[in-house]
Amino acid sequence: MTGAGSQEQPGAEPLPDFDEVIHPINRLQICAMLAPVESLAFPVVRDALGVSDSVLSKQVKILQAAGYVTMRKETLNSRIRAWISLTPLGRTALAAHLERLRRIADLAQAPGDPNE
Repeated sequence: MTGAGSQEQPGAEPLPDFDEVIHPINRLQICAMLAPVESLAFPVVRDALGVSDSVLSKQVKILQAAGYVTMRKETLNSRIRAWISLTPLGRTALAAHLERLRRIADLAQAPGDPNE
């Protein structure tokens, strides 16, 4: 039997790093939304998450500080539009974090589980 702090089974491959910056649900959703595209407009992300401008802004700033996203602003018809993009570092961090989550989910599968 392994201790409560043990995260791996004996002989198992080490788990990829668990990213505390990406893990909170809003930040994970932001990164997941940005992964398949070059960039998304701030209002598109805000509306998809169902959060206020200030909540999204705070989460984007945390991701920016980690180097995971960039935000650029441009003027269009005298209105400023902000675009959010996932950086190469952010893509790498998201992929590693998702792999870690998959490995954790795999631990929940019982041997011989027909859902495997």
